[in-house]
Amino acid sequence: MIHTYSGKTIRFEIKYKNRTSFGITIDNYGNIEVQAPKGTPDERVLHLLEEKWELIQQKLNEMKDRLQGPQEKVYEHGEGFLYLGSTYPIQIFQDKNIEQDFVVFEEDKLQIYVKLLEDERIKLALKRFYYQQCKALVEKSITTYQSHFKTKPRSVRISDSKTTWGTCDSNQKLTFNWRLAMAPREVIDYVVIHEMCHMVHLNHDRSFWRLVGKIMPDYKEKENWLSLSNWKMTV
Repeated sequence: MIHTYSGKTIRFEIKYKNRTSFGITIDNYGNIEVQAPKGTPDERVLHLLEEKWELIQQKLNEMKDRLQGPQEKVYEHGEGFLYLGSTYPIQIFQDKNIEQDFVVFEEDKLQIYVKLLEDERIKLALKRFYYQQCKALVEKSITTYQSHFKTKPRSVRISDSKTTWGTCDSNQKLTFNWRLAMAPREVIDYVVIHEMCHMVHLNHDRSFWRLVGKIMPDYKEKENWLSLSNWKMTV
């Protein structure tokens, strides 16, 4: 079916099922499906869509951006970078007297101080900032959730992995991806909990997921955020 509202047109599919409530799902390609109780009039379905219209448009825009893939960054004033789940503009300052380039988060901006105005220096300063923030955030999260575990991590390291958000080896040494500093705090907490649970269960068996769910019942929401947002977690 097709419906136009507030100047926007969407195409969707209705599935009538033996249920008492409505549901709307949007897959990774922007396909919309409405689940409705059997016998529901089409007018009621359209009314539901209009009630959720802004949220649907937001999700569709997110899907569109995701399918386009990561856009090449420019290292100029105003370019946006993720930090703790939100996008902030950068401000770049040249200071020939500093010994090392650095970044500070202040006044809802990522302020970058470099000796020379070179893209690679700005990029490396940002990466160093994310490494430092990730280490501090992860260690704070470990301290917060340590009471759920009888053993402690033997070490914590930050890495530049292209394939994993975190790992735990058989010696209970934990490693985390520096890009996690771009995720919301609760998502960082999930990845920390996930790896700490591997100190108890090294594989992903049912016992492992029970332990994760006991500590963080809504962990699937955090997984979903990473799944949908990982493409834009870049410098």
